[in-house]
Amino acid sequence: MLKLWHLFLAFGTATLLGYGGGPSIIPLYEHQVVGRYRWLTSDDFGQALAFGNALPGPIATKLAAYIGFKVAGWAGAAAALIAVVLPTALVMILLAGVMLKLTGNPIIKGMIRGIQPVIFVMMAMLAYDFAKYMFKPVPGAAAFLPFLIGAFFFVLVQYYQVNAVWGILLALAAGGLFLRG
Repeated sequence: MLKLWHLFLAFGTATLLGYGGGPSIIPLYEHQVVGRYRWLTSDDFGQALAFGNALPGPIATKLAAYIGFKVAGWAGAAAALIAVVLPTALVMILLAGVMLKLTGNPIIKGMIRGIQPVIFVMMAMLAYDFAKYMFKPVPGAAAFLPFLIGAFFFVLVQYYQVNAVWGILLALAAGGLFLRG
């Protein structure tokens, strides 16, 4: 029962403190899961993040469900998911009316402008943390191959407007063929 409570606290706190959506919350989740509670290693968290990003849907709920399940089975997955969804939904419902009335308020506009650099930094921290997995040597594969897959994905999606799903499928196929180990 204590594990369920810790899962609820870890994911609920990180979700409520995270501003800007799933990707900006990931460093907070990593701090809780790897740093504070030590439920996963940094490598395990990176692998869960990579796998979760390959699946459709919000990354926050996928990570919470996976980690919750790994820590305490189905009850853990439920506790972590409830912690991610319920508090945020309640706060959104309560604040929706207030925000609609204050949209033109210069203080609110300033607050939103003030938080945007913080969100950028959190996303940059996520990219920096995740980059170590892109450059991690894979036995039996060329060291630069993960970087090439990432660069190829970036070019396809950014410059050729290929749907990201196709890039993900190609990356999964390339990883399965060339990055075994």
